[in-house]
Amino acid sequence: MSTAQSAEDTSLKKGRLGVLGIVFFVVAASAPLVGMTGAVPVAMLAGNGAAAPGAYLAVGLVLLLFSVGYTAMAHKVTNTGAFFAYVGRGLGIKAGVASAFISIVGYVTIQLAIYGFFGAILSGQMAALGLELPWYVWSIIAWALVTALSLLSVDVGAKVLGTLMILELLSLIITAVAILANGGPEGWNIGASFAPDQIFAGGFGGGAGIAIAFAFASFIGFEATAIYGEESIDPKKTVRRATYWAIGIITALFAVVSFAMVTGMGANAIFDQVIERSSIEGVPLADPAAVLFSLTDQYVGGWMVTIMSWLVVSSLFAGLLAFQNATARYFFAMGRGGILSERFAHVNKAGAPRAGVILTSIIALVVIVIFAVAQLDPVLNLFFWMSAITAISIILVEILVSVAVIAYFAKNSGANVWQGKIAPALAAIGLILGEYLLMSRFNLLAGTVADGVDPSLPESAWALSPLGWFLVLLPFIAGIIGFIVAAVQGKEKAALTEDILS
Repeated sequence: MSTAQSAEDTSLKKGRLGVLGIVFFVVAASAPLVGMTGAVPVAMLAGNGAAAPGAYLAVGLVLLLFSVGYTAMAHKVTNTGAFFAYVGRGLGIKAGVASAFISIVGYVTIQLAIYGFFGAILSGQMAALGLELPWYVWSIIAWALVTALSLLSVDVGAKVLGTLMILELLSLIITAVAILANGGPEGWNIGASFAPDQIFAGGFGGGAGIAIAFAFASFIGFEATAIYGEESIDPKKTVRRATYWAIGIITALFAVVSFAMVTGMGANAIFDQVIERSSIEGVPLADPAAVLFSLTDQYVGGWMVTIMSWLVVSSLFAGLLAFQNATARYFFAMGRGGILSERFAHVNKAGAPRAGVILTSIIALVVIVIFAVAQLDPVLNLFFWMSAITAISIILVEILVSVAVIAYFAKNSGANVWQGKIAPALAAIGLILGEYLLMSRFNLLAGTVADGVDPSLPESAWALSPLGWFLVLLPFIAGIIGFIVAAVQGKEKAALTEDILS
């Protein structure tokens, strides 16, 4: 093989993605319609009620602060293993490898979570049409499609995601506009949703903390913008623009649509309304999606509910494809850096990191089969366990990135005081608070509560079952393993050092 051929085989194809293509991947990964139907009602009832929209806005602002330093690093480093390359630049190779292991745990677990939710939702909807199959059959069908699309190349995926994303956003925007135009039973109450004293009512140990924890979990995926830097048209400009656009879209969408939901129910009746709309046989939040769907039926019409119910499926599929691509590119970057086998450092003729795609798919299939054989619930177990691990993992790496940005620009030029010091420092503080809330409320997020404990009560923070403690610590365990792997390898590998520092 010639040098030119070798270089091409170990490089992702450049110029394939513009700002819109990357934004589609990232917003799809956040699965906004899924968040509206799943996380927002819980944030309202167990969290800070009518102020849940403000919690999403506050978290969006923290992540915008994070993005200031993050995109400044993206301007200096173009690497498909973005997080670990940034941490490696700022805090050293061993810390970079540790963050890579944590990131892989985060991306693998969120895809597994979505497979569980996808299978459960589609199984129910197809059963209503007369085709009854177990959840894992639908999950495996999705698995085959996701694997094929990922191997075909990233631009094919972007086109698929783009179509699904436009339909999803339109359904949410139409519903929000219809509700806000009507005004609901009480009219607009902006203060109840966005006043600081309402957002933080109940304190970080109570309602506000629960709402903020769910909001942080809803934003997972936006940070993937830099992963596609090597494949973008202009890495220095595209990643920065895509990051800000992605966070702006996700923040505005969650804040505006959740505010419309509050308006549709009435701010002063929010708790009673969420209970009434989401209860099955007297159990609140047994069907959280019914909150948005009932509001849509009331203010738009049943036809939109039907469309939305299928768009939830397409939103989940879009998320599967987005995280498949993100995980595969992490494996590719680690293979190219010498941490994993050299086989992972190559792409196929379509420009996709084939070994990374295949390994990601194998992991997913094995876990789906294990949960199916063990007869574990695809939502209560697979979805809630894995998505909670993801939230802990990604926030942990974001903290490391914020610290790495400060360390890097303290020694190098390329960022002003705001970009290289103040913004990442403020972001680190906000992210550490978010991580604390996620971990302390892991029993509510994952359903791994200790016996006899009500996870919605303030005093139940940190009351985890043994399984819960293992799951909440898994990202930290992965980071330690990654650090040890890098240390055992002895001297910093030349390939990894060159890859990160190039």
